[in-house]
Amino acid sequence: MRAGRADDAARTWDQVRALAPEHPQALFFLGQHALMRNRNATVAVEMFQRAAKADPKSPIIPLNLSFAYRALGDTQNESAALIHALSIDPYFYPALLANGMLQERLGQPRLAAQAYKNVLTIIPPDDQLPEDMRKPVAHARETVQANAAELESFLNERIGRVRSRHAPEELWRFDECRDVVTGTKKIYTQQPTLLHFPGLPATQFYERKHFPWLDDLEGAVPAIREEVAALMQEAKDFAPYIQHPAGVPLNQWAELNFSPKWSAYFLWQNDVRHDAHCLACPRTVAAVEAAPIADVPGFAPTVFFSALEPKTRIPPHTGVTNARLTLHLPLIVPPGCWFRVGNDTREWKEGHAWVFDDTIEHEAYNPSDELRAILIFDIWNPHLSQAERDFVCELLGGLKDYYGGTATAL
Repeated sequence: MRAGRADDAARTWDQVRALAPEHPQALFFLGQHALMRNRNATVAVEMFQRAAKADPKSPIIPLNLSFAYRALGDTQNESAALIHALSIDPYFYPALLANGMLQERLGQPRLAAQAYKNVLTIIPPDDQLPEDMRKPVAHARETVQANAAELESFLNERIGRVRSRHAPEELWRFDECRDVVTGTKKIYTQQPTLLHFPGLPATQFYERKHFPWLDDLEGAVPAIREEVAALMQEAKDFAPYIQHPAGVPLNQWAELNFSPKWSAYFLWQNDVRHDAHCLACPRTVAAVEAAPIADVPGFAPTVFFSALEPKTRIPPHTGVTNARLTLHLPLIVPPGCWFRVGNDTREWKEGHAWVFDDTIEHEAYNPSDELRAILIFDIWNPHLSQAERDFVCELLGGLKDYYGGTATAL
């Protein structure tokens, strides 16, 4: 079989059947041989049925039985065979693909798209797929994308009457809901690496109404920009932001580990004030201290200038806890620099701050030929009460004491 000598293999399998008439592998191969080599689908059906009876836990046998029924034009039994294969293994993606193809042949493109969508959630990466599966998988993707576009158009027409009665700024959550339903966007959830606080909303970018002090912070941008520009001109005390020690899995951070491509100048770091740095940036310090920065003994505040070199990408990642949010204040931003949180991608605008939940997957890119610089610091999640903040401080302090100071920093 491996040498490609199908007829010789069939004769050998016949010898196996002479000794063991219901040998499942012999029956299975002879069914394949009858179907693909001899074009005898009737004999193939008989062989596959007997093989399935001899090995009832193998989903690949009823899958091939469905191929034989397809060759006979028997769609009812083809469907039943596929259902049987999926009853044995609901995640057997070749059968899911075959079911989508069947729905297409039956003139049910929308049902086919639903079947293909299920396939695409479980299939391995393309480079791990068998060669003969890559074309059907590519077709499945195209079908799902086309269906998503058609569904979105259909739904937009349906909801247009309701939309006209409401202000656009009230609809961003609904729009994302619709996009998830149609499949044009995915669901992003909070994935904190250290501490998850239940009951807090999984909001990608927070509305400004929660932070009335943002106007004052943005008013200080000219002074803050002047300070960071002076630091960058001196190239003083900016250090690689990613500094994983040897022996730690790097994963997506391999390119940036100990790299100046993404560097930081810390004013506070894990509740430690860098006095010399703060002394060099008095107006930045004054603006930050007027904001409700997170204060967790041993963990926060953390306040720093973040410098991203040209053509540098920060890969998708998540932060450590949703008990606090992260603020970006853009200071020096070349055109085209963007930032994504979940499904929402935005370009930084100098002087315009935003607040986001960094426990939702996020990434950044500077595609320009110039350096990008922003101020970053953490604030308490506004949905936490003072009592809850106190308990978070004690809990994190307990973790740090228990592990001897090695708990992950905020």
